[in-house]
Amino acid sequence: MSAALCELSAVEARRLIGKGELSPLELLDACLARIEAIEPSVNALAATAFERARDEARRAEQAIARGDANGLLHGLPIGVKDLEETAGLLTTYGSPLYRDYVPAADNLFVARLRAAGAIVTAKTNVPEMGAGANTRNVVWGATGNPFDPRLNAGGSSGGSAVALATGMLPLATGSDLGGSLRIPAALCGVVGFRASPGLVPSERRVLGWAPNWVSGPMGRSVADVRLQLAALAGHDAADPLGYPAHIDALASAPRIDPATLRVGYTEDFGACAVDPSIRAAFREKIARLSRLVGHCEAVSLDLREAHRVFDVVRAQEFVASLRETYERDPAALGANTRANYEMGSALTLADVARADTQRTALYRQFQMHFQRYDVIVSPVSPVTPFAWTTSHCEAIDGTRLENYYRWVALTYIVTVLTNPSLSLPCGVDHAGMPFGLQMIGPMRGDTRLLDIAQMLETAFARDPALARPKPDLQRLRENARNGREALRSIVTDPPASRTRVQGAY
Repeated sequence: MSAALCELSAVEARRLIGKGELSPLELLDACLARIEAIEPSVNALAATAFERARDEARRAEQAIARGDANGLLHGLPIGVKDLEETAGLLTTYGSPLYRDYVPAADNLFVARLRAAGAIVTAKTNVPEMGAGANTRNVVWGATGNPFDPRLNAGGSSGGSAVALATGMLPLATGSDLGGSLRIPAALCGVVGFRASPGLVPSERRVLGWAPNWVSGPMGRSVADVRLQLAALAGHDAADPLGYPAHIDALASAPRIDPATLRVGYTEDFGACAVDPSIRAAFREKIARLSRLVGHCEAVSLDLREAHRVFDVVRAQEFVASLRETYERDPAALGANTRANYEMGSALTLADVARADTQRTALYRQFQMHFQRYDVIVSPVSPVTPFAWTTSHCEAIDGTRLENYYRWVALTYIVTVLTNPSLSLPCGVDHAGMPFGLQMIGPMRGDTRLLDIAQMLETAFARDPALARPKPDLQRLRENARNGREALRSIVTDPPASRTRVQGAY
């Protein structure tokens, strides 16, 4: 029975909890049993709060029995990415600098989840400071792909993607600068949604006016993503980019006639290196997609200027957040974070102005395409997952890449454009690993993008070549005994206690 509960969607679990047909404590215990069986194989979780979660699940059950009004996420266990501050629960950012940091308060993002009734059960693993698309750090170790733990799970929201794909938790959170919601979702076979900047408010962005970092939902389905998004979205005065949200529209999808849908597609935005095998897989997906919609054609794009823009954008973010740390002790930062900081510190005002000017031109150029198309699609990742022991993809199709993040250009180009985008599971690639279809909507067209994605998800489920793949849980159980030993081999000095829960909310 507990295994069946882990397979429930978040939407269905919440419905059953609301009707009194499912105990929040029973659901949590099913998740904890799954974690015990699977987690050693994949190492997706950082700090945990299992006993506190049990107390909160009991209170959630009592609230249902009393007939109290309850939030959208009432009684649902959730994993929170280890870049988000959680009151009383260890938050390390995957960095040795914070291996013992226990925040006194939730940040705005987590506070909204808890206000909606979610039960924070665990933190999910990240690369150091979220830098990179391979989830590994010296505090918690590496997170393995649930389809083959020897391979990369993506990042920086890799722990969340793996926890979802394996059914360890029904909901999890992510954040995204260059693809950190979309890439791990694609490589693990779940849904990751990067909303238009400001839809999900944040008070933790140091550059509050910059539309770069976005926190948001991940789920096993678009409906689950919408449920979490409805609890998160809406204006808050702490976010200068924030704007009001139509919560009812975000939470539910109207019926769409596929015959009316106009789809544009691109393999590479005219700018990105993509492995030939991924190009071939994408073409096969597009051929099947074209039979489901009214109109589907290639879009001619040339977005090569976006690379330099993103270099500047990314470097600015790291300079803003890490200046004091770097000036105190550069060696305290890992190679990726230090490289980003040093790139930023070398920039001139002219460099920044040029990047902003180019970004504006690229934005205006790209938006024009939505006069013709409802959605534009591309691959999410240019390569199949590589070994987690390899820090990043160094070359694609024989071409050596300039830096450690250039391989995620398919997603960071969309960050530069600021459009909402989503990674939708779309069968597997040539290697049998999950394939993610990146779906891009017009600026602030989040609801319509979600509507289209949910319609296509339903259609994909009827086609074995497009349906969401699922990992072999029995194989993961069998590997559990030796799995974490390898994945944690890079840990140098773990926290004194994995739980490190202090006080109560």
